[in-house]
Amino acid sequence: MATHHARRLPAAAAVLLLVLLAGGSAADDASSDDDAGVPPSPGCSNKFQLLTNYIAIAQRGECAFTAKAKIAQTGGAVGLLVINDNEELYKMVCSDNDTSINVTIPVVMIPQSAGKKMKGLLDQGARLEVQLYSPNRPVVDLSACFLWIMAIGTIVCASLWTEFVACEQVDERYNQLTRKDGPNSGTTNREDKEIFEISAKGAIVFILVASVFLLLLFYFMSSWFVWLLIVLFCIGGIEGMHVCLVTLLTRICKDCGQKTVQLPFFGEVLTLSVLIVPFCTIFAILWAVYRHASFAWIGQDILGICLMITVLQMARLPNIRVASALLSAAFVYDVFWVFISPLIFHESVMIAVARGDNSGEAIPMLLRIPRFFDPWGGYDMIGFGDIIFPGLLVAFSYRFDRASKRGLFNGYFLWLTVGYAVGLFLTYLALFLMDGHGQPALLYLVPCTLDQTRPDKWVSLTQP
Repeated sequence: MATHHARRLPAAAAVLLLVLLAGGSAADDASSDDDAGVPPSPGCSNKFQLLTNYIAIAQRGECAFTAKAKIAQTGGAVGLLVINDNEELYKMVCSDNDTSINVTIPVVMIPQSAGKKMKGLLDQGARLEVQLYSPNRPVVDLSACFLWIMAIGTIVCASLWTEFVACEQVDERYNQLTRKDGPNSGTTNREDKEIFEISAKGAIVFILVASVFLLLLFYFMSSWFVWLLIVLFCIGGIEGMHVCLVTLLTRICKDCGQKTVQLPFFGEVLTLSVLIVPFCTIFAILWAVYRHASFAWIGQDILGICLMITVLQMARLPNIRVASALLSAAFVYDVFWVFISPLIFHESVMIAVARGDNSGEAIPMLLRIPRFFDPWGGYDMIGFGDIIFPGLLVAFSYRFDRASKRGLFNGYFLWLTVGYAVGLFLTYLALFLMDGHGQPALLYLVPCTLDQTRPDKWVSLTQP
């Protein structure tokens, strides 16, 4: 989710700005004790020294960027450096309804590491000279293209997984749009694989529960709460990675799927499974330990993709009516918590939760990839829900096409996949045209996918 759009500060990015810092810089009031040698800051308190002809330094947090800038300007500072709480750089924005902005000094955000180094030198009495510049961002973010391919590939892979990787037969009860109810309706057990079929009532209940959980995150977001989500993500990632690896290796070496071992409490299990579980566990633990490293996105994406493939195998839609109910409810959910929630909660609940807590921790339930070609750095991200919800419909369309013996071009699967690709492209296009204003992806994905299942399309698709 992109950051909430608002007006930029007058000079948020300085071009070749020559700055002289002579020990009169300040750190934020909320900084740690190791900043005690630095004079009071123009952070969120009006208690500050006169900063005439100096550049002030403040830590990000506690109050709005505009509040920090106003206090620094009132103190006579000729500029303000805001130290971010991590290495990524973001646009410094203000609320859309803030009409009292009158900031004329340049305000620039710098990475956490640069801020620590500068404050350390200032504590030693050094005199610093800094040059700041604003590089041009590329018009087309190629990293977003890679993420677009990852999302589409995950859905296609999950749809084809059962037949081409797991080598299972398509359920023959998918022979019409309204699936036949059978004795295995609901939660079934097919070759020791649990399949949960979503009902229309269950879809609505799920969206309501997700809304309640989102509110809990919004009001009680803290490092321990995020850590709980990280642990749950690791558990789900371990299970997903285990299932995917066992299925792939069994497909490559059929003998591996025949050897079993007897274990206490678990009974008879595959020997391959016993060997794979420790590897997956170590992989997830290493990701959790090094989740802030520059390479951590690789492990997060691997765990996330395996988890989503497994979820799309276990959770299935029984018919197009349930699909319509689920996606319509998800559509309303996404739009409400991004666009309408600020009218009630004074800020976008979805964006606030996606941003994480003040310690720099963020929820891990998303795919992300660094902006390799963007000098500003940062990540492009997409939430699991933006892949799983439309993915359930795409996976259902593939099972329906195979059961009804439809070809690639006269079936639903190809066109739903194309619809998802177009919807995701429109999401990124909207982000670009609206200058980073937070966009609910399902606002574009749901119409582009459900549109491919209209009754008039059924007629055209059945024609020779």
